[in-house]
Amino acid sequence: MNPIRAFRNWRMYNETVRELNKLNARQLHDLGINRGDIERIARQAI
Repeated sequence: MNPIRAFRNWRMYNETVRELNKLNARQLHDLGINRGDIERIARQAI
């Protein structure tokens, strides 16, 4: 993987984690996400 793609993936991962962590428990529940699943979901997003 080239460095530019790796950086973009890292940035997308961090943004996804940050945005999902902003949601409260009710909002996450409505999306079918547990707080413990946020990192896994962010990894799948890239």
